[in-house]
Amino acid sequence: MLNRIWTFFFVGGFAAAIYRAATGHPEVWQEMVGSTFDMAETAFKIALGLTGVMCLWLGIMRIGEKGGAVDLLARAFGPLLRRLFPGIPEGHPATGSIVMNMAANMLGLDNAATPLGLKAMKDLQQLNPQKETASDEMILFMVINTSAVTVIPVTVFTYRAQMGAADPTDIFLPILIATFCSTVAGLLITSCFQKIRLFSPVVLAYLGGMGLLIAGMVAYFGNLEREAMQAQSSILANFLVFSVIIGFMLGAIRRRINLYETFIDGAKEGFQLAVGIIPYLVAMLVAIGVFRASGAMDLVLDAGRNLVGTIGLDGRFIDGMPTAFMKPLSGSGARGMMIETMQSHGADSFAGRLVSVIQGSTETTFYVLAVYFGAVGIRKTRHAVLCGLVADAAGITAAIGVSYLFFG
Repeated sequence: MLNRIWTFFFVGGFAAAIYRAATGHPEVWQEMVGSTFDMAETAFKIALGLTGVMCLWLGIMRIGEKGGAVDLLARAFGPLLRRLFPGIPEGHPATGSIVMNMAANMLGLDNAATPLGLKAMKDLQQLNPQKETASDEMILFMVINTSAVTVIPVTVFTYRAQMGAADPTDIFLPILIATFCSTVAGLLITSCFQKIRLFSPVVLAYLGGMGLLIAGMVAYFGNLEREAMQAQSSILANFLVFSVIIGFMLGAIRRRINLYETFIDGAKEGFQLAVGIIPYLVAMLVAIGVFRASGAMDLVLDAGRNLVGTIGLDGRFIDGMPTAFMKPLSGSGARGMMIETMQSHGADSFAGRLVSVIQGSTETTFYVLAVYFGAVGIRKTRHAVLCGLVADAAGITAAIGVSYLFFG
């Protein structure tokens, strides 16, 4: 699947470039070639930037493992994860890594979630009998990552504040609703392929409890003023992060673990993972850059505007579609599209709010796919791409719907 997608980006970009050149834009060839160099450099910088973060969090994770904190979390969520990931033996380190990754995603902590996710994927690869083919557990974990519920989208709040939004947090509830829809859709489509019993009492109890927790968060933060919501959500996220670090350390101290040496051992593993993902990032980001520079994305949007106008629908959501199309492909590209839309239309316009909700509704599917699977050498992704894109489509569709509901 990745081979076909990667090839499509180049072939589709080449076809679009021929069209643009024939219609008076010969500079497209220079832009496409330039994008290959730019995106290759960007891929390396991303991997380089991840190195320190992965060393930090994998070192902390190693302390947590030795101190027993990860085992404690794994036992708490064990009944749920045993039903969602039946191929993981009880007590395996993968369970703890998955729990920590899911917690980081819920807090909107992208930098923390990535190294934890890579650690989980490496643990899952140890259980995988076919090392170049994604297992069911790997696929479900990837889908959960690309559709994970974000309870506190601090990053989106920050961008909106920087772009001059009068109320940067007014998209909090729409994002929470959209990302929840994305997660449910991802679980449903993956369960169809893997025959997971989502309607078992245990799964329903956990998901119902999480739903009530999210509803409580919505009720609490929804009643706060803008300044209070932004301040309290930021304080909560950072307090929980540092509490996890201290909790891991205290557990390790109780077991008389050498914290420094344990951290260094985990950090070395983080460095090796960061280096290993560079070729996969270069391959994917260069292909995306060519597709974008060729004008193929613009052709798709123009066709969408014409179609919407023909059937008489409200076409305001089309201005948010560049972010929606870019979101599964490139996180940095989607952020750039979001900021550009807010600059062009205003942060408090319908389009400005819509792209903010889209940005927080899903993760970057192909980035997650390239990084997580690439880090462990997976080449055959099976139904991972389809399930991830279904979750993305559900999140983006929900984002458009709730944006019309809240801001239309």
